[in-house]
Amino acid sequence: MTLKNRLTVLTMAVGIFLCMLDTTIMNIALPAIQSGLHVSLSSLSWALNVYTITFAVFTIPLGRLSDQLGRHKVYVAGLALFLLGSIASGTAADTTMLIAGRALQSLGTAIVFPASMTIGIASVTMAHRTPVVATLGLTQALAAALGPTLGGIVTQYLGWRWVFFMNVPLVIVALGLSLWLLPLKNESRTAAKIDVIGMLLSMILLFSLTLALVQGSVWGWTSVSILSLFAISGVSLIAFIVAERFVNEPMIPLSLFAHRQFAGAVLAIVLTGIFLVAVMVIFPTFFTKVQASPNSRRR
Repeated sequence: MTLKNRLTVLTMAVGIFLCMLDTTIMNIALPAIQSGLHVSLSSLSWALNVYTITFAVFTIPLGRLSDQLGRHKVYVAGLALFLLGSIASGTAADTTMLIAGRALQSLGTAIVFPASMTIGIASVTMAHRTPVVATLGLTQALAAALGPTLGGIVTQYLGWRWVFFMNVPLVIVALGLSLWLLPLKNESRTAAKIDVIGMLLSMILLFSLTLALVQGSVWGWTSVSILSLFAISGVSLIAFIVAERFVNEPMIPLSLFAHRQFAGAVLAIVLTGIFLVAVMVIFPTFFTKVQASPNSRRR
């Protein structure tokens, strides 16, 4: 690989690191944010929820749009959104501004995360793609694992606002490298039409399913709201599958799932993500709320 190729992969790794870091770094800072903004934990939890829901809903549609508008331009725009979201979150004076900042961050993440993988892999020849995929994958896992630790250190010594401000220099570096390394003019684009029906159905499916899973313990798993959300997600999934079978240029070609390797890889990634995120959310809460409680110390 040339030096330019290595720097491009490094830039994409920075983007992935930022996206995955912000999925877990805020968890352990919640008690400090709650005290700083003087809000209840239930209302503050939406700062976490909005990131998860927005990321889940917009990743596929924005990834598809980036292929058609130009990945490099959209990638730079995603970094800019993430930067604005980080600044807004760090300077938030109330919960509303914090949630809005996190929503901006998540929109940026929905662009940057898939585009980083695509641009990084496309920047090298086929012979060098295996180490590039491994590098970007390890970066993703490392960022998710380091999030709670970095969040605890930064919150303790610098304050909770620096959980968001620490993104700023990294994003600026990534923006500078992207503007230097990525060809923004005359870049190749996908001429395929936008699958509007598939896009809308996927957004409804992911929004209703994610909201039901996030709010199930709050609203009650057997409540009308949660059961309705699960029903909407089920109907949307069936409608999505039917629509993708008959659309000329589907957003997700269902023929891919006929290959065992592809279907197995998708299943493995979904299961890994579920268990990884669950552990990353539960452990910080356990350590800060249970282990740090007076009763626990007396025992």
